[in-house]
Amino acid sequence: MNPEAGTDPEADPDTDPDTDPDTETEADRIREAFIREAFVREALDVTPGPVPLAAVRRAGLARRRRRTATFSALSVLVVATASAVVVGVPHARSSLPVPGPVAAPPSVVAPRVTTTAPTTAPTPTRTPIAPPVRTVRPGERVDAGKGWKVWLTAEGKHWVGSDGYENFRSVTDGNVDTTKPDVTHQSEGTAAGVFHSGLYYGIGTRTAGRLELTGAGGRKTLATLLELPDRPGWGVWYAHTGPGEGEVGVALYDRAGKLLADLPRLTADG
Repeated sequence: MNPEAGTDPEADPDTDPDTDPDTETEADRIREAFIREAFVREALDVTPGPVPLAAVRRAGLARRRRRTATFSALSVLVVATASAVVVGVPHARSSLPVPGPVAAPPSVVAPRVTTTAPTTAPTPTRTPIAPPVRTVRPGERVDAGKGWKVWLTAEGKHWVGSDGYENFRSVTDGNVDTTKPDVTHQSEGTAAGVFHSGLYYGIGTRTAGRLELTGAGGRKTLATLLELPDRPGWGVWYAHTGPGEGEVGVALYDRAGKLLADLPRLTADG
């Protein structure tokens, strides 16, 4: 066997030029460059889509709001902590910033209420309700109270007290002027009080409705009115007052409250 036969380069597989490491590395680089060039060409042919600017803006605004809310919460926490430190421990030192002095709110002063005593309105003088005019028969004796009796005849007025002494006031003796309304007054007093009576007569007295006595201090006393059935144009009145009230004023009113006749507050005319 030829000793050099084993050194024939064509027969030694290790000397194949296609399997040379340097040759393979260069080929690899060429392939890689080719591939990169192909990718670049493909990338240049791709048209990019529109950028979602609105979505990007919304996302950025949301992030800014979250940061603002977080910062505000932290600020409130810092101020509250600093206030607690200042109020709870006045002399303690704190590394947190202490807010400046806060002006105290103005003191609330209750409005002054001036209480004015209510003015007492004068009590209106109520007009007493007079009893209706009483119609009596001629000679009918009427119990006038406190031992007194009164009756009417065609001649005039009659009355008697507890002493049994009878009195008379004529309407036919010419002393009564029936052309105008008028009143008379007689009184007789005892330790129990004063009995007042009189006549009312004249034009207009047919509508008489009330006769009042006015005593000391303005005290009012209503009288009782008596008339005969045929209403001759005159009538009789009577009333009682307390002891010593002989001087009274007398006023006669019609049914509508109009003054018909009056006498000043003088002694009785007998």
